[in-house]
Amino acid sequence: MNAPLPRPGIMDINPYKGGESAIPGVSRIIKLASNEGALGPSPRAMEAYRSVAAELHRYPDGGADRLREAIAGHYGLDAERVVCGAGSDELITLLCRAYVGPGDEVLYSRHGFLMYAINAKAVGATIVTAPETDLTASVDALLAAVTPRTRICFVANPNNPTGTYLPAEEMKRLRAGLPANVLLVIDAAYAEFVRRNDYTPGIELVDAGENTVMTRTFSKMYALGGLRLGWAYCPPGIADVLNRVRNPFNVSNAAQAAGVAALEDVAYTDLCRAHNDHWMPWFSEQVTALGLEAVPSVCNFVLVRFPKDSGRDAGAADRFLRSRGIIARGMGAYGLGDCLRVTIGRDDEMHLTVDALREFMG
Repeated sequence: MNAPLPRPGIMDINPYKGGESAIPGVSRIIKLASNEGALGPSPRAMEAYRSVAAELHRYPDGGADRLREAIAGHYGLDAERVVCGAGSDELITLLCRAYVGPGDEVLYSRHGFLMYAINAKAVGATIVTAPETDLTASVDALLAAVTPRTRICFVANPNNPTGTYLPAEEMKRLRAGLPANVLLVIDAAYAEFVRRNDYTPGIELVDAGENTVMTRTFSKMYALGGLRLGWAYCPPGIADVLNRVRNPFNVSNAAQAAGVAALEDVAYTDLCRAHNDHWMPWFSEQVTALGLEAVPSVCNFVLVRFPKDSGRDAGAADRFLRSRGIIARGMGAYGLGDCLRVTIGRDDEMHLTVDALREFMG
């Protein structure tokens, strides 16, 4: 008997696997695998979430109008050009569905976010990766990889899982070098953590033309990953396209309410940023002192490279950390099998992780 066949490319997809949250037989887990906000969500966001409990039988505002206005007011944008989604992942999916098809190419850097490849394959497109320089996207390599079939160029800036970034002038050079019919998607999921004078999340590039989109998320700095909330800032024409292809009620009432409250709680955001400003460099310094390589990061995580020696490699380190209840993220799926990505957690979690690594290396 013949079974229904999926479209070409679907069975080539390796399903995305999120960071694990449990270890059998271990009661206290230190989860440092998913780049979740170390301090959790804003108390005001949690209260806003609880406040909509009595309205769960109501459909959400399909246009997410109040949330879009809050985003626009917070970042100085035009609300009509903001499109909200169930995480920035959904917006990446929608962009591929709307602008890419069989025979087209989707371009990104060698160690870019896995969802780019998954979504490209889902619509029958071909993935093209460009080499990086020191684990950082290379504008020259990306431009050299463009062909007449290129439809989207994704650049995570800063990049997950490497934690590196491209300065604003390099992003401007990339946009200028791409053909006008190639959509540049700037995935700025970690923008709120960056403390560099030469960095911007890309708003000015969106405003400069009709072929650039910036995506953002509430999952990282705002610690609302469990609600699935993201947004895109687009040229008017692309915002119109996304609103035509997205589901009509794609952002829940709870997510919209919590997102507005999280944006309003500026003091809590400042606290979370200050926490990362202290503990991310502290962790990097501690790792380096142990003889390991900590890739310079501007995010809320650090990519740690281990020796290739048996018993001292990344796999052995991962197993050792798990024996202590600590879950980091293996990077084999990204072609970085000698590395673990470690999210910045609470104060005590970072001390315990360094102690465990010291014991492992000792």
